[in-house]
Amino acid sequence: MTEIRPENPAYRIVEIFESLQGEGYNTGMSAVFIRLGKCNLACAWCDTDYLTFTMMSLADILGRLKSYTARNIIITGGEPTIQPHLAVLLDALKSAGYRLYLETNGLNPAPPQIDYVAASPKACYAAKYEQQCIETADEVRIVADGDVLAFCAAMEQKIRAEHYYLSPCERKGEMNIYETIRQIGLLNSRPDAAVHWQLSVQTHKWAGIE
Repeated sequence: MTEIRPENPAYRIVEIFESLQGEGYNTGMSAVFIRLGKCNLACAWCDTDYLTFTMMSLADILGRLKSYTARNIIITGGEPTIQPHLAVLLDALKSAGYRLYLETNGLNPAPPQIDYVAASPKACYAAKYEQQCIETADEVRIVADGDVLAFCAAMEQKIRAEHYYLSPCERKGEMNIYETIRQIGLLNSRPDAAVHWQLSVQTHKWAGIE
């Protein structure tokens, strides 16, 4: 059955803003962030209010983007891959000449319009990832919200990526930096380590920007 593609669909928009990418391989890159509402997970430590959003038409989104200078767009959430009519938005952004980056929890495949995929599997939902997850990404970022060594090893096998990162978990303003780097050391010291893990922190919070 052919998908009916509306000309001007509305999207759940939490926020749209221009800033610098604060984490992962592209730290420091100028980009416009389009944060979409709702998620198919509910991590206790999530720092995004993805249930507070407004409906915004495609035309209004494209109009808003004209006020920004960055030509990179980071589609984030919530979880972008569950957004209705996402392909219509991505096609419009590609037609406008933007380079598209996706931040996803990795349960669903990345849309083909995406140029760069940052997958962030969640160890607290390990059982879901045993059933399904993305197969390839440009980078994998896992939050160290406990002992995630076994989960990281499993994701090495399930998701092929160029870069693998472990990120500290922030609770009540405190990041477990020591525990995160300790686990990075253990991952990289395995005799049969298949990949090299690095540290990724939310540097935008240290810099006082969004």
